[in-house]
Amino acid sequence: MSRRIYKKELIINGRRLNKVVIDPHYEEKHADSITDEIILDLVSHLNGKKFEPTDIDEGYEYFVNDYLESEGKLYKLIWLLKDDKLYIGIVNTYRR
Repeated sequence: MSRRIYKKELIINGRRLNKVVIDPHYEEKHADSITDEIILDLVSHLNGKKFEPTDIDEGYEYFVNDYLESEGKLYKLIWLLKDDKLYIGIVNTYRR
């Protein structure tokens, strides 16, 4: 399965982004409780906010946001930003 790309205008950490790239990794264990639509809703909660990375590696900044809500359920979202790229990459998502 390949990564899926969605157009979405966001500002995160003061950076203008125009894409969400979702890695299908979450489908291995969480396909029954997670969809791309849920992930896109969770990403919307990040818009306009600033976050500190939990790790930085070779130009990638990794972030973890726990207890984000979508449709009355809580999720953990693991995501990244890359140098000056205009996308947010979703590494993994799962339900709490």
